[in-house]
Amino acid sequence: MVTTKPKMAFIAICMGFLLIQLDATIVNVALPAIGQDLGGTLTGLQWIVDSYTLALAGLLLTTGSLADQWGARRIYLAGLLLFTIASATCAAAPTLGVLVAARAVQGIGAAALLPCSLTLLARLYPTGRERARALGVWGLIASLGLAAGPVLGGLTVAFAGWRIIFLANLPIGALTVVLLLRAVPETSLTHTRKFDVAGMITGVVGLTAATAGCIEAGHSGWLSPLTLVLLAVGAVAAGAFGWAESRSAAPMMPLSIFRSAAFSATVLLGLLFNLCLYGALLCLSLFLQQSHHLTALAAGGTLFPLTVMIGVGATASGRLTARFGPRPPMLAGMTCGAIGALMLGFAGPHPSIAVIITGSAVLGLCSLTMPAMTSVALGALDADRAGLASGVLNAARQAGGALGVALLGSLLVATGGPALTAPLIAVGGAYVLATALAWLATKPAHERTLTMAK
Repeated sequence: MVTTKPKMAFIAICMGFLLIQLDATIVNVALPAIGQDLGGTLTGLQWIVDSYTLALAGLLLTTGSLADQWGARRIYLAGLLLFTIASATCAAAPTLGVLVAARAVQGIGAAALLPCSLTLLARLYPTGRERARALGVWGLIASLGLAAGPVLGGLTVAFAGWRIIFLANLPIGALTVVLLLRAVPETSLTHTRKFDVAGMITGVVGLTAATAGCIEAGHSGWLSPLTLVLLAVGAVAAGAFGWAESRSAAPMMPLSIFRSAAFSATVLLGLLFNLCLYGALLCLSLFLQQSHHLTALAAGGTLFPLTVMIGVGATASGRLTARFGPRPPMLAGMTCGAIGALMLGFAGPHPSIAVIITGSAVLGLCSLTMPAMTSVALGALDADRAGLASGVLNAARQAGGALGVALLGSLLVATGGPALTAPLIAVGGAYVLATALAWLATKPAHERTLTMAK
């Protein structure tokens, strides 16, 4: 029998979430070491990152729906077990192909963990400032997981080898299972909804094909036959997904939710947020090692100020959101992201280490946006759609992460060698657009109505 122990339950929910966020970026600085050990081109190394992110993004809506039907705690537990087993497989992978496949299975497990963590958190802290503060801590953990990845990855590669990155997930996963079973209660169940097979298949195919097309463009060019075919398949599948969701009796992503301007703007903001952050982390990690010829440990150390500022921003965001609402931290976060990225982009193709440290630290304050953004998304829909809201937002964010790795990784080598100018200027422009979306998402309802009418 599960007893409600809020602190222990909160720790269990956050530990699983930390694992999946950390694994999204911890392999970035390990990519050169993995390439030396297992072989592979930049395209193959990109797939180590994107196979995880694609599986995570493609199945988030499905697992969010399953959580509503079968219970968020049950799905969270299943995802945690799958993630832990896949981590052991990653650690033992004899070839690049096996590692990419195991990373995809990790992503499937992560897809079960991410939306369920928000659903369980919303149940643990149903309303008011407590929820805002809890989301602030949750956002801090997510941001620290994303940003600490390069630092911890560099330390691990330097002193223990890249395989330990995945082995470390095993004891943490086991402890989280124990805490989950002891302290986290099951959510209410809804058995009336059917499983949206058509939506799941078309969504996964569309996202995978589009991302593969972007990666292939960096290798063969945007006009190569394979690139064009992949992008065309992605576009057709995306159209089929919209058609399937509009006709389904029980869609996993009801299109009616996008009637909320606040929710629609926040979802697009989430996509841009991860596209920029994931893409920038990949570019900085590879650039430091391939252009500045730093070791994995030194590259991780160079990105340490970025990690610190991400933690500072996420911590402050929860408190600011609870006191002033989500608008100030969201606007501040996107503005800092734009300034930091443009500092790096306009510093020339090969900026100094001092410029990289300064620019990346300013960029790290984009984390001011994350907890506030989550709060807006959860508040934009009815309380009984918390699982759906978190699923859609996080699907958009992870899709953005996959596309960011593909697009910005391609831009990194577009001029024949690693150079930060093109990808970081693109990141800065995307953050400027995201600032406008943050303004729209946090407008009072009557102001949004007047704006749309005009």
